[in-house]
Amino acid sequence: MAIGKVEICGVDTSSLPVISNERMRELFPLVHSGDLQAREEFIRGNLRLVLSVLQRFHHRCDNVDDLFQVGCIGLIKALDNFDVTQNVRFSTYAVPMIIGEIRRYLRDNNAIRVSRSLRDIAYKALQMRDRLQSDLGREPTAAEIAKAMEQSEEDVILALEAIQDPISLFEPIGGDSADALTIGDQVRDESVSSENWLQDIAIREALRRLSEREQKIISLRFFQGRTQMEVAGEIGISQAQVSRLEKAALSHMKKLM
Repeated sequence: MAIGKVEICGVDTSSLPVISNERMRELFPLVHSGDLQAREEFIRGNLRLVLSVLQRFHHRCDNVDDLFQVGCIGLIKALDNFDVTQNVRFSTYAVPMIIGEIRRYLRDNNAIRVSRSLRDIAYKALQMRDRLQSDLGREPTAAEIAKAMEQSEEDVILALEAIQDPISLFEPIGGDSADALTIGDQVRDESVSSENWLQDIAIREALRRLSEREQKIISLRFFQGRTQMEVAGEIGISQAQVSRLEKAALSHMKKLM
């Protein structure tokens, strides 16, 4: 995806206007009354919001024009459904709508085809996760989601894993620098483990310097082949926490090695 691309879908992004909150408040009643000119001004004034969201997906799709159009659909939906009586900034409401629209597009256009029943379970699990997160004030575990859905934990984990987008083995996981760790760097090859005894010693020494929880996460993920969702369920934390701890541990190990 061309992050530095200036023209997207025929729009010169470098010249996009920035709309103030005061101006948006003035436009809301006009937009909701059917004023097309006000609607166009409002949407154009928030296109930079769509661009900011696209930065999160720059490794997920090569066609930035398609994602931009999908993001604009999310922006329009947010505008049509925004309740001006609530004490919430429009950007706070719109960003999750834009992200959701882009994620749906990426899932539906995933190169790996997933059965309809599995996708249905996954989407219901995502909805339940959001509901539980609101109720609990934290991200729920896979076990909690499964219990609320009256599904087995294995089925929920399988469904959520099935809709994840495939990533390249060259995807950096230890930073954006030239010497960053990649997914491929962490793939264990048992056939050559005996020849890499020196590296194995370095890895074990680096592992020993990690905290007990970090050691368990790295062991489960890269030596036992568990997914992040499976690790989260076993340890009793969220998948997002597993991801953060894993990245921090790998970064620490890289420095030690």
